[in-house]
Amino acid sequence: MESRDYLFKVLVIGNGHVGKTSLVDRYVNDKFNKHYKITVGGQERFTSMTRIYYKEASGCIIMFDVTDSSSFRSCSSWKEDLDSKVTLAGGSPLPCILLANKCDLSPWEVSHASIEQFSKANGFIGWMETSVKDNKNINEAISFLVEKMMVNRQDVPRPEQDGGRIQVDCPAKEANQKGCC
Repeated sequence: MESRDYLFKVLVIGNGHVGKTSLVDRYVNDKFNKHYKITVGGQERFTSMTRIYYKEASGCIIMFDVTDSSSFRSCSSWKEDLDSKVTLAGGSPLPCILLANKCDLSPWEVSHASIEQFSKANGFIGWMETSVKDNKNINEAISFLVEKMMVNRQDVPRPEQDGGRIQVDCPAKEANQKGCC
């Protein structure tokens, strides 16, 4: 069987301070730094640039902070903006996963039921609790999204998605552990 490499552009969007840059740094470099400067990739004040930023994307992650209900409410605007500006070649929406980040903190300002209802109602492929700091469900979330992007890439009929919670029963990974559970 022939092996192929694919190049995908994945958008990571959401309000400021929800963990977008930390997510990328954790996934790519397996590092966490709690001090970041503001970046352009998904800040409210850069929304006029989103059409250019979204161009040729294959998938999307929309993140919010479970301890900040306003970041959750903003996910609706982020998803509407995404869906209005980019689609797959066949016209279907980009596969987009909703990440409920900072699940290691409390108190949560957003209930599981609210997240579930929102994810299903807004066409997400699913949602997952994550903690970039504790490296909880980071690889699992990205792997889930990549699987959906591969299905789109191979022009295989897409299975129906209900947008519900993605269940994984994996403990947080040790800092030096790579790969899945």
